Amino acid sequence: MNKVKEWFVFILILLVFLLAYLLPFANFPFGGPLKEALLMLQEYAREHVLLCLAPAFFIAGGISVFVNQQAVIKYFGARANKVLAYGVASVSGTILAVCSCTVLPLFSGIYKRGAGIGPATAFLYSGPAINVLAIILTARVLGMELGIARAVGAVLFSVIIGLMMHLLFIKDERHKANNALNFTGEGEDEARPLWKNGLYFASMVGILIFANWSGAAKGEGGLWGFIFKIKWALTGLFLASLIWMLIAWFKKDELKEWTAFTWTFTKQILPLLFIGVLVAGALLGRPGHEGLIPSRWVASLVGGNSLFANFFASVAGALMYFATLTEVPILQGLIGAGMGKGPALALLLAGPALSLPNMLVIRSVIGTKKAVVFVTLVVVMATISGVIFGSIWG
Repeated sequence: MNKVKEWFVFILILLVFLLAYLLPFANFPFGGPLKEALLMLQEYAREHVLLCLAPAFFIAGGISVFVNQQAVIKYFGARANKVLAYGVASVSGTILAVCSCTVLPLFSGIYKRGAGIGPATAFLYSGPAINVLAIILTARVLGMELGIARAVGAVLFSVIIGLMMHLLFIKDERHKANNALNFTGEGEDEARPLWKNGLYFASMVGILIFANWSGAAKGEGGLWGFIFKIKWALTGLFLASLIWMLIAWFKKDELKEWTAFTWTFTKQILPLLFIGVLVAGALLGRPGHEGLIPSRWVASLVGGNSLFANFFASVAGALMYFATLTEVPILQGLIGAGMGKGPALALLLAGPALSLPNMLVIRSVIGTKKAVVFVTLVVVMATISGVIFGSIWG
């Protein structure tokens, strides 16, 4: 009976994905928020599910099966060395360069494997926020001061938010740490040497990074532009390496368990993301298009450097869904319409790390209370940073 139910869920998710991917929504004879919602879902399905989320789901499944739980507890648990845990978590985005939704399976994987709420949420924030190419693009398009402020703010945010989450939920963390002390690690023996598992994960991370190497780099010279030109060759190389490793190093039962955990993350996260994208599209529309909330309202509310303007920019950024790098041209348009520099930074610090779809999934992983606190911390800190930056550079 369970297998029938699982197949039904799989077919339903696949059908929704195919409909979103294939139907010609742009030719539908109606407009408005409903069409914006459908078109945003289509854009999400075509640009993010196969190349971003699918590799992320497989990485998360691999973390659940092949990463030794004792190692996660040791380096990211409630009793872990804080400098190491938060240092690694806070710069993860420089490597991954993922969006606010792609980071979710990875966050869920390490959290369920034993990571403390502090390092886990530091990773959750930094993954999409500290994107090297996005920061370079911000500096070139919006000005060097905004680019530097975004980079510094994102790193500091991830550490401060992680530490605040740890302190606010210290009782839960102590309980989790005590359970970790009682964890014997039975059944956690490595089936392969650590270097083999390391190469296995490196190949999947390589696929995730290079398959999504942004088209914005096309106009760049030097290393960025060169990598963009050969991105599919690099992706294919990592994929071929992964296939060889799976055949040579992994047992059939291990692969079955890996795909089972991958499916668990997929069915937990993907439907919530689809719902969130539809709602975000209906409310705010796609860049350059109108949803229920007219863009001119947003532009008129984020001028100057008042506390309200910065707070509104933080909340608007937290609710909107930004695909990687799209926040830069959106902000360019808003600044041209009169947006202040403080609110611009506030949106940059809150927007890429949060979105309405992202919030729905975070709640399902860590619970309503912790999710609300995490979102509140991001919005409040983004608001304060925007006010300070605007008073200096406005």
